[in-house]
Amino acid sequence: MSNKTNVAAQRMTNFRWVMCALLFVATTVNYLDRQVLSLTWKDFISVDFQWTDSQYGSITGFFSLFYAIACLFSGKFIDKLGTRKGYLWAIFIWSVGACLHAVCGWAAMKWVGAESMEAVKSSAQLGLMISTVSVYMFMFCRAVLALGESGNFPAAIKVTAEYFPKKDRAFATSIFNAGASVGALAAPMCIPVLAAKTSWEMAFIIIGALGFVWMFFWFGLYRKPEQSRFVNQAELEYIHQDDASELAAAKAAESAAKEEKSIPFFKCFSFRQTWAFICGKFFTDGVWWFFLFWAPAYFRDQYGYRSDSKEAMMLIFVLYLIVTVVSIGGGYLPKFFVEKKGMEPYPGRMKAMLIFAFFPLLALFAQPLGKYSAWFPAIIIGLAGAGHQAWSANLYSTIGDMFPKSTIGTITGVGTTMGGLASYMINKGAGMLFTKSGDMGSAFTFLGFEGKEAGYMIVFCICAVAYLVGWTVMKLLVPKYKPIQA
Repeated sequence: MSNKTNVAAQRMTNFRWVMCALLFVATTVNYLDRQVLSLTWKDFISVDFQWTDSQYGSITGFFSLFYAIACLFSGKFIDKLGTRKGYLWAIFIWSVGACLHAVCGWAAMKWVGAESMEAVKSSAQLGLMISTVSVYMFMFCRAVLALGESGNFPAAIKVTAEYFPKKDRAFATSIFNAGASVGALAAPMCIPVLAAKTSWEMAFIIIGALGFVWMFFWFGLYRKPEQSRFVNQAELEYIHQDDASELAAAKAAESAAKEEKSIPFFKCFSFRQTWAFICGKFFTDGVWWFFLFWAPAYFRDQYGYRSDSKEAMMLIFVLYLIVTVVSIGGGYLPKFFVEKKGMEPYPGRMKAMLIFAFFPLLALFAQPLGKYSAWFPAIIIGLAGAGHQAWSANLYSTIGDMFPKSTIGTITGVGTTMGGLASYMINKGAGMLFTKSGDMGSAFTFLGFEGKEAGYMIVFCICAVAYLVGWTVMKLLVPKYKPIQA
C-alpha cells in the first residue's frame, strides 16, 4: 500500500482543537484580569480612594494607551522569539501585573505617610493626596498588565495560522476570541463576591494567579504541528492544505515548515492591506473596551445596582452570555459563505463583517428603552458586543488571508496598537464626559437626556456607527482580495 493510501486511511487526530482550547483559556484569563478593576472600583476601591469618573477614565485610558504602545512591538517580539516562548513570557508578565494591583493601597498609604484608611478619611488633605497617588500606583500596575496582555492576540493569531487551514481560521478564532466574552461572563459572578467576602486586594491576587496555572499546560503541550507528537500525518496534511510547497516539505521532513522571508517592519506600512486592518481596529476596538470597562459603572450610575448585588451580577452575566452565544456564529458565517456559496475566504469574510457591523446600531436604543427597565440596555449592549466579537474574529483572520505567516504577528501588533489608541480616546473621553455631565446635571442635555444619562447617550451614539464606518474604509482600501508576497 502506498504512503498516500496509508495517509488517506489514517484516522485524523484533532489536536488543533486542543490548541484552540488553550487559546480560549488564555483569552478568558486575559479578560478576567482586565475586569477585576472595573468590577471593584466603584463599590470597593473608590470607597478607600474617593476616585471620580474622570480619574477612573484616566486609569483605563492609560492602560489602553500603554497597551497600544506595547502592541506595536509585541507582534515582532512573538515573531522573533517564537510562539511557545513568546506566549509564556506574555502571560507571566500580565499575571505578575494583575497581582501587583493588590499592593497599591498599602504602597499609596506608605507614600503619603498615612497609618490607616481611617486616618485618611478623617483628613481632607490626606484624602486628596492618597487619591492622587493611588491613581498613579494603579497606572503603573496597569502598565505591567498591558505589557503582558499585548502579546496575547499576536501569539494566539499566530498559533491559529500554524494549526488551522484558511477556511477554518475564522471559526477557530471566534472560539478562542469567545474567551473574552466568557471571561467577562464569569467575572461579575465571582470577582465582586471575592471582593465582598475577602477584600478587593485578594480578588486581584486570586484571579491573577490563574495565569501561572495556564503556563504549566502550555509548556507541556505546545509544539509546532510538524514537531508535535500529538499531530499525525493526516492532520498535518489537513492543516497545510492551502500551501502545496509547505505540505511537500512537511511530508519530506516532518519538521518545521519552510522558512518564509519576513516583511521589514516599515515596509508593512506601504501596503493598503495593512492600513485596511489598522482602520478596522481603530474604528471598532474602543467600542468593546468601553463596554468592558464601563458596563458595571453604567448599571451603578443609572440604576443604583452595586457590583456585588444580585441584580448587577445577573445583568452583567446575561449581557455577556448574549455576547458569548451569538458571537460564536461569527466564525461559522464566512465558513458557510466559502463552503456553501463557493466564495473565496476574504470576500466571504468581508460579507460576514458587513452583516455584523449592523448589530452595534442597536446601541442607539439602549438609553431610550432603559427608562423602562435595566434589562433593555443589558440585552442591547450584549447584542452590540456580540457583533463586535464576531466582527473581530473575522477581522483578525483577514491578516492570514493577505499576509505571509512570518509577518502575521507584526501586522496583528500594529493593528492592535491603533485599536488601543482608540480605546484610550473613548475611555479617557468618557470619564471626563461623565464627570462633567454629572456635575452639570440638568444643564447638560443631549437628545432629550440630562446629566450623566446624556453623557452615556453620546457615547452610545459613537459606538453605534463605528463598525459601518470601519467596514466602509476597509472596503475602499482593499476592494478585492489581493495577497502579499514576502
